[in-house]
Amino acid sequence: MNFDEITERSLPYANSSKVCQDFVSLIQHWLSKLQAADSLQGVFSETNQSELAAFTSYAMALPTEFLALVDTYDVMRSGIPNFCAVALALHEVGYKAKGIRLDSGDLAYFSIEARKFFCAIEEEFGVSNFGRLNITASNDINEATLDALNKQGHEVDAFGIGTHLVTCYTQPALGGVYKLVQINGQPRIKLSEDLTKVTIPCKKQCYRLYGKDGYALVDLMIGENEPPPKAGERILCRHPFTESKRAYVIPRRVEQLYKCFWAGKSGVQQESLPSLEYLRQHCQQQLAAMRPDHMRGLNPTPYKSHQRYFSSISGVLQF
Repeated sequence: MNFDEITERSLPYANSSKVCQDFVSLIQHWLSKLQAADSLQGVFSETNQSELAAFTSYAMALPTEFLALVDTYDVMRSGIPNFCAVALALHEVGYKAKGIRLDSGDLAYFSIEARKFFCAIEEEFGVSNFGRLNITASNDINEATLDALNKQGHEVDAFGIGTHLVTCYTQPALGGVYKLVQINGQPRIKLSEDLTKVTIPCKKQCYRLYGKDGYALVDLMIGENEPPPKAGERILCRHPFTESKRAYVIPRRVEQLYKCFWAGKSGVQQESLPSLEYLRQHCQQQLAAMRPDHMRGLNPTPYKSHQRYFSSISGVLQF
């Protein structure tokens, strides 16, 4: 709650055997320099000393991991100046602060103002890369929040998403069902009065067809033994259940979507599991390949999934 509670005030330098004997006084010295800085005049005056004491204790305990929550009292008049005083003191003894976290209020506005504050300090005191300190935002962030922030502009580097990551409010559960489509080389089909539950028989391959602008046009299912689609060839694509929905497509690029990561006893060549970083990059690339109207949050255009005529299964279906 206050500096009197910090009994151990020394902090070893990061890259030498030297020790800063009174790190608390060094922080207070830097706060005074910030208050007197020409570029920060009128931004703040006195800061909350209880908050500064908490930041100081945190930084002394974890000098390489200092990322402060700055909205406990007042973001611009207390939280940011207190954080910067501690961060500059850490810099003087060889450490680099991680950054700040915003957990309430106008995240876009505060992130922009915080970035201006950091850049002013970098220019005023010549501290390299201080203007690029990390700004993290949290506070019940969901897709709508992210979309709004991106549209109005912000300086947030990372988002802390908890509640809406664990449970998607618009789709709280993912319904997934495995259906038998082939056994012992013979195709199988499930019939139902509900058309969405009728399965498409036989083992399949799936391909994504891309247009000349680089966007994905359609996902195409074909029988496993059907010749794969080729770039530049004219392909008739039909909707699996609606006969009137059909179109010719000439793809600029073709991507095979199915990959085998668990072959069991099938004898199929099995691929090694990719890293999480690769999966993240792949996901971003796939999203970037979708047209903007498919990705918009309100009334998105449905993405097309079609099939080609399965000549190999004609006349051999068993129910």
